[in-house]
Amino acid sequence: MKYMHLSLIVALFCFMGCSKPPVEADPLNFKSYSIDGVKDNFNYSNASALPVITLSFTSRADPNAVDGSVHLYTGGIQVPITTTLFNSDSSIRIVPRDKLEHITKYTLQVTNQLRSAGGVNLSSSVEASFITRIDSSDKFSRIPDDSLLNLIQRQTFKYFWDFAHPVSGLARERNTSGDIVTSGGSGFGVMCILVGIKRGFISRQQGLERLSKIVDFLKNKTKRHHGVFPHWLNGATGETIPFSQKDDGGDLVETSYLIAGLLAAKEYFDGPSDGETKLRNDMVNIFETVEWNWHTKGSDQVLYWHWSPKYNWEMNHELRGWNEALITYVLAASSPTYPISKVTYDQGWARNGAMKNNKTFYNIPLPLGPDLGGPLFFAHYTFLGIDPGKLKDPYADYWSQVVNHTKINYEYCKANPKKFNGYSASCWGLTASDTKNGYDAHSPTNDKGVITPTAALASLPFTPKPSMDALRFFYYTLGDKLYKQYGFVDAFNLSEPWFASSFLAIDQGPIIIMIENYRSGMIWEYTMKNKDIQSGLTKLGFSY
Repeated sequence: MKYMHLSLIVALFCFMGCSKPPVEADPLNFKSYSIDGVKDNFNYSNASALPVITLSFTSRADPNAVDGSVHLYTGGIQVPITTTLFNSDSSIRIVPRDKLEHITKYTLQVTNQLRSAGGVNLSSSVEASFITRIDSSDKFSRIPDDSLLNLIQRQTFKYFWDFAHPVSGLARERNTSGDIVTSGGSGFGVMCILVGIKRGFISRQQGLERLSKIVDFLKNKTKRHHGVFPHWLNGATGETIPFSQKDDGGDLVETSYLIAGLLAAKEYFDGPSDGETKLRNDMVNIFETVEWNWHTKGSDQVLYWHWSPKYNWEMNHELRGWNEALITYVLAASSPTYPISKVTYDQGWARNGAMKNNKTFYNIPLPLGPDLGGPLFFAHYTFLGIDPGKLKDPYADYWSQVVNHTKINYEYCKANPKKFNGYSASCWGLTASDTKNGYDAHSPTNDKGVITPTAALASLPFTPKPSMDALRFFYYTLGDKLYKQYGFVDAFNLSEPWFASSFLAIDQGPIIIMIENYRSGMIWEYTMKNKDIQSGLTKLGFSY
């Protein structure tokens, strides 16, 4: 018996001395990533609707740990996927079970719960994002271009007709503004009502009734500051709503947009009826009570944008060109009651010629303004009513100015020097608009990847083919993302991707008006018929 015990002890010592130490399990480390064959791009922006994603590791993965540690999300919602191990279980293939939404951001997450076949967890989690490519199929049925233009005008018109403030009839600042209405955007809205009559969206009588309501409110209920309207006002009471702390009084530029709309409507409603006669008289009264020369501070040097009953001239914003405020100087010179002098225009606005640029960008000469032209609303707001077709003064040919500015903006977007996702010959247009994080004045020198539909669409008279290409792209290709209750949403950024839910009066209005100027020249025609405006242009040295 003792010999048997001795044999067991000897055998045990022999086993312990002769066996190898346990092998440490292989660690699991991330090695490489690919999507649709593109390797190691963790922010890919051109993924297919059913992308094939591959992850490779330094050792074999435990098949039982894959499904619980590999996830695909969009907007915080998990997307069903199918996972497959291959390459001796050291690689994982991930494929969505259903087609992904186009132009949408997805995030792939691999947590450190993934472990090797030997039970060692992934050394660190892995995360990659991608954006699915544009679905080029049509989202709406194709119709003739003229019908498309009519459709866009009709849908966008709803912003100024259906969504107008119920008490005053004025245009709300944006689709979330409640009682806040905008004087400048309401001027655009007045022009849009004229277009609505012409295109049969409303009758002449409906237009007359709405404009009579608007003008009565402006004349008799709205708080004015030396005849000048505030930027924002309460659409129910007419009281001034501060645009900023010290911008709580008269805004001369916004007032000029409003007056331009009223003067165009005055010429349009030329009938002998009591209603049309009263409307014209009230519009003239509003124009003639604007104290344009008050905004010179009593000199001939320059116009000032703001005056406040509380802060006086503290904002001290001089109106010097080139920008969106040419119409302000034209109307100030046109006033039969409180006019400015030509000296104010030459010294203040034109800066005695210093507003000239005369450089070339993309082989296109730019007569005026900042390098590369600035935001495209510079080419829109004044010229909603003032026809630039034959407009010249000692400083510029204004048709060349607006056309070349627009072409430079277009060429810049085509060149896409910052490599933003989606920019192309049919997806272009930089101007002021909403962004994901607020409002910004987009331009080639302030490019944040945000395309604003009004930029290209309100440029239709200046760049007909590029603007029509953009319109077709926005409607047919991106229409499921962009085309909503009041026409196109304000802006979008395909690099994030982000699509606005907002509509702004100052962006929707130029779409309707400039499409009409392209189609018939209607708003140009009625604005340029006004004798006071003609007088002001002549006074400032314009030929037209």
